[in-house]
Amino acid sequence: MSEITIIGRTDSRYPTLLAEIAQPPETLYVRGSLEALNAPCLAVVGTRTPSAYGKQVAPALVAALARAGITIVSGLAIGIDTLAHEAALEVGGRTVAVLGSGVDETSLYPPQNRMLARRIVAAGGGVVSEFPDGTEPKPFHFPQRNRIIAGLSRGVLVIEAREKSGALITANFSLEENRDVFAVPGPITVPTSAGPNRLIAAGAQAILSADDILDAWHLAELPLPTHMNRPDAPLLAHFPATPIHVDEIVRSSGLDVAEVNVELAKLELAGYIRNLGGGVYAKT
Repeated sequence: MSEITIIGRTDSRYPTLLAEIAQPPETLYVRGSLEALNAPCLAVVGTRTPSAYGKQVAPALVAALARAGITIVSGLAIGIDTLAHEAALEVGGRTVAVLGSGVDETSLYPPQNRMLARRIVAAGGGVVSEFPDGTEPKPFHFPQRNRIIAGLSRGVLVIEAREKSGALITANFSLEENRDVFAVPGPITVPTSAGPNRLIAAGAQAILSADDILDAWHLAELPLPTHMNRPDAPLLAHFPATPIHVDEIVRSSGLDVAEVNVELAKLELAGYIRNLGGGVYAKT
């Protein structure tokens, strides 16, 4: 990973939104992009044990939001956090991980997500903490960490969380700081739906698609970051809802194989399609 940048509250690079909260951290330790910390950010948080529903919903929502140019902020934890970071990266988007430990390689928690942290930095995102190098994760660090997740973000999206959970702590911080709170509704019989459903009952906006957030923030026309500009790709019109083989794309498009391969590479780099192997591609 990259070198650690240390930012104090008086530094002009200190994130503007974070400086506005009641208890902003005096110091931030950052690996990766400082620009990402001042981009339009949405916190995405939830349970460490998502259901099949959560595993389907989180990547779909985050991918669409990241494609729209929103930076996704989460806590690098196993579960919804990991799904959110990975979904943003999959479509060429940017994401920020806020830790309850030091950001150095040895301290970074959870250790199984160290490779994910490296990918976040390499993709133009950031790994952030208020704790210096060598700080091991402690239980009381995570509520502190959650206020930074909320503080960096214009709002928070909760996807599956129990009524008493870290995700709801983050949502409460967002409410206290007059930030938006969004929640994905779920079945009332499922314990991890209790948190989002209670938030919605208390006034949070129910999210049924990424457009609900884009409309709420008037971001439908948000210019994409330069690294995400959509290529001129007429091939997208030849992609059905199901995976398709490159030979079928060649036949339906009328282009030669070399032209198709060039366009497919552009689309894959921009995050609009995924190579499934064996010459088969699918829209993301």
